[in-house]
Amino acid sequence: MSEIKLAIVYYSSTGTNYEMALAAKAAAEGLGAEVRLRKVHELAPEAAIDSNPRWRAHVEATKDVPEVTLDDLVWANAYLFGAPTRFGNVAAQMKQFIDTTGPVWAQGHLSNKPVAAFTSAMNDHGGQESTLLAFYNTFYHWGSLIVGPGYTDPRLYAAGGNPYGVSASVPQGQTEVPAPVLEAMRVLAERIVTVAGWVVKGQS
Repeated sequence: MSEIKLAIVYYSSTGTNYEMALAAKAAAEGLGAEVRLRKVHELAPEAAIDSNPRWRAHVEATKDVPEVTLDDLVWANAYLFGAPTRFGNVAAQMKQFIDTTGPVWAQGHLSNKPVAAFTSAMNDHGGQESTLLAFYNTFYHWGSLIVGPGYTDPRLYAAGGNPYGVSASVPQGQTEVPAPVLEAMRVLAERIVTVAGWVVKGQS
């Protein structure tokens, strides 16, 4: 069993952040990490989901992905969180889950664990950086160890060179996540697994 237990927690309406999460999962597993891929609960009404065929299709395509629980956070010793930006902030579905973490936070289960985040928007300046920073406001409170990508790998530049986390710009109607973004997700996953390994060795 791997020493590194990575929880990838995401919200995705039409699939962008899901595809980013899958890229991270494959990269982390390639380094020997044990990974739990978990989605947060959908809060939007059925009418809203049905108003967008891609949203409905994504909900159906990922119905077998388990929903995250607090036990997943306790189990993990490293985290990746991802959600699209909503007016420069974390999507409500993700925020609702984060707001339930008080009990395990109070018991110290979230501290000293490496964490990073990823996000997406429809345009290049759609609030990606502020959404990542909003994620990190929570992680500061948890006492987690924020592991931004910085400028640590040349592969990050092709995806925009965001030092705070990985971010995607996917225009409305586009169905594929740009290949450089998926490569940047692999870099981020490799980095979080590597740092988690250092922490685990130091604690032992």
